[in-house]
Amino acid sequence: MPTLKTAEPGSFSTITGIGAYRAENLVTNDDIAGPINSSDEWIRQRTGIITRRRASKDVGVLDMCEEAALEAIASSGLKPEDIGGIIISTVTFEYFTPSAAAALTARLGTGPIPAWDISAACAGYCYGIGQADALVRSGAMDNILVIGAEKLSEVIDPEDRSISFILGDGAGAVVVSSSDEPGISKTVWGSKGENWSTIRMTESLYDVRDDRDTPFPTLRQDGPTVFRWAVWDGAEVAKEALAESGIDASDLVAFVPHQANMRIIDELAKQLKLPEHVVIARDIADNGNTSAASIPLATERLLREQPELSGGLALQIGFGAGLVFGAQVIRLP
Repeated sequence: MPTLKTAEPGSFSTITGIGAYRAENLVTNDDIAGPINSSDEWIRQRTGIITRRRASKDVGVLDMCEEAALEAIASSGLKPEDIGGIIISTVTFEYFTPSAAAALTARLGTGPIPAWDISAACAGYCYGIGQADALVRSGAMDNILVIGAEKLSEVIDPEDRSISFILGDGAGAVVVSSSDEPGISKTVWGSKGENWSTIRMTESLYDVRDDRDTPFPTLRQDGPTVFRWAVWDGAEVAKEALAESGIDASDLVAFVPHQANMRIIDELAKQLKLPEHVVIARDIADNGNTSAASIPLATERLLREQPELSGGLALQIGFGAGLVFGAQVIRLP
């Protein structure tokens, strides 16, 4: 029987570069408290957020992706033409199709490489890392750009008290490359479709098309349900990711959960019984919840402020809309 030729299997994958785009407009709690009949104190106590960043009208998802991508590629010591594929996680790109990733290939000058978007909201970056890891280890590609990017300010109702006040804009990018040593553990991921509507859009775009009086769709969430799920189910997912990595919490240098809510972050750390030396990312205080962008943005900040963490192991976990979750242990670039 003839043998089918396939890609040569690689050995391992690791993250070799990281980049970030933080939106230029700093929005304080006082700036947004009025329409939701709230206060700076209430928002801080409920979420831990002091400020969030939001992009100007003339800055789109693709613009943010480009800035973060160029920084990540330079950080990895590569050139755009060395990138073999692009994965962008976003739920706020302006078009159903073509993908943001396909458009980004032209902006970066990578050539006609595979490029696609994924829709997994706040878990999307971890989904992208899981895909990139598998592709690199299979030998399909040597270097893959993974980006989480959102412009959530375009899909909020300023008078909504369920989620609008926590959301921000931004993009984070990493390069995943082949490696002689393992740098990304097995991804633990999944979804709970029975709770699909827990974080949702108010209307479908087809509703708007068919009835011009229907308001533009904006985000809503069932806060208490999301909180309980993120804390209890999220902790179990994180523990499973640690078990799959073959290390203990004491081996970590950092914990980088999705920056959803400071109370969720604190409770997750408590459930995981993290040692005192493990640095916990708390980027949400200054940059808000940026969905798919939050983990790479928080990671970039940790490495910029504490470069000694480079080379150490970090547990990252994303969880969000559709009650989708993903987690893995990575070696920090």
